[in-house]
Amino acid sequence: MFIGILGVEFRLHGNESLKDKRRVANSLKQKVRNKFNVSVAEVGSENDMGRLSLAVVSVSNERRHLESRLDKCLSMIEAVCPEELVYSELNIQGEDMP
Repeated sequence: MFIGILGVEFRLHGNESLKDKRRVANSLKQKVRNKFNVSVAEVGSENDMGRLSLAVVSVSNERRHLESRLDKCLSMIEAVCPEELVYSELNIQGEDMP
């Protein structure tokens, strides 16, 4: 079993309140969940209006399938979010089950 974690961070421009930030975050999280059936959560920087950090998590029996899913997820995030992506990291842990 393999567990994949995709971390992304955006620099938000023009947000004047945490409400504006939550609108961007919730919209992006819902789009990712609906398309890829993954878990998405805002991590860190909850009270920072200029930064949005998300973690996308998925589990699979095959490493290649998991890598492909999270790579496609990152591509979609970059395509649909107008904010500046400043960081992304993909981490996969686990091993084949006997």
